[in-house]
Amino acid sequence: MVKKLILPKRKLICLLLLPVLLLLFPAISMAQVHTVSKGDSIYRICLMYNVNQYALSYNNNLWTNIIYPGQQLNIPVRYTVRQGDSLYLIGKKFGTNVNSIRAINQLKSDIINPGQVLYLPSKSNNNTYSEPSVQNVSRGGARLSMTDFDLLARIITSEADSESYATQVAVGATVLNRVDSTLFPNSIPGVVYQVSENGRYQFEPVLNGYINKPASESGKKAALDALNGVDPSNGALYFFESWVPNKFLQSRPVSKVMDAFTFSF
Repeated sequence: MVKKLILPKRKLICLLLLPVLLLLFPAISMAQVHTVSKGDSIYRICLMYNVNQYALSYNNNLWTNIIYPGQQLNIPVRYTVRQGDSLYLIGKKFGTNVNSIRAINQLKSDIINPGQVLYLPSKSNNNTYSEPSVQNVSRGGARLSMTDFDLLARIITSEADSESYATQVAVGATVLNRVDSTLFPNSIPGVVYQVSENGRYQFEPVLNGYINKPASESGKKAALDALNGVDPSNGALYFFESWVPNKFLQSRPVSKVMDAFTFSF
């Protein structure tokens, strides 16, 4: 005698709805939550779900690589752009907004193309970055002016916006390391706008004017992390694109190589 397999009503409904959902949204993956297990890492989780590391970090406000067993991470939804899509229409369809979609995908413009894969932020993470006030931005217990914070975020953006988030934090930390060093001016503006005795700017964006562009969202987050003591550069005082044929920079003891940059002492 063969027994009939009787499914619970809720599971039966889900099984019946799944084909319908796949027909309605063939270009979108299902939202998932991952519970961190011992031995997990951000890199391993990204490989497991085929998602970008920055997108996973953005979706969970993870601006370091530290995770712990039992922690729940919202895996960003993958969406494949279709003909006629725009960031506005995608945001409206899935309950998010243009700024959040641009931020999680690190888009420089609103231009998207059919077949392009985008990550969609969780609704709870829309506009997660709130502009800090003078009262809650500090360094070493001392209040920091919004002007100084903005300048730090802008130098990070203009120098490293195309690099990984860790490299952006490292750039901010290097600026702050100079502030703390007796070899450089003792303020963020002093360090950023410093001109050497032979008339050379310390940072190219000051020379070419890129420093005057608004800071990116990741640049602001990186500035906050650097101000809170995160230093992926391991205490570096210099950073430069590794290919630059500068004898002085190339002669410095190397602290770390991150993306396109070499950090040194």
